[in-house]
Amino acid sequence: MTGVEVSLKTLLTEIEGALGAAVVDYTSGMALGTLGGGKNLDLSVAAAGNTDVIRAKMRTMETLGLKDKIEDILITLGTQYHLIRPVAGRSGNGLCIYVIIDKARSNLAMARHRLRQTEEQLEV
Repeated sequence: MTGVEVSLKTLLTEIEGALGAAVVDYTSGMALGTLGGGKNLDLSVAAAGNTDVIRAKMRTMETLGLKDKIEDILITLGTQYHLIRPVAGRSGNGLCIYVIIDKARSNLAMARHRLRQTEEQLEV
């Protein structure tokens, strides 16, 4: 099991082309930790804004009566992929991991794989 800071460092070092990562409480939009980003990429603002995406999808699934779980959500931009993965398990209730990667320098399948591994090991 790894903590928030170690998990974020792992994501940024082990995902080729990673630009930033955050662990976020999607019920409140508050980031528990962020790493990376820059002057043109405020991770706290991006993470908080993307929690609306998770909440909207969960409401839609509930309305449709879907008894399933979200593995991850992919938002594709012109130059970036934004990956959002809810944290499963008791310790992660209401949390998600948010990662931004550069499309030109990243392998999406490997990034999703690493994100899944990190989510499984995250302890908050």
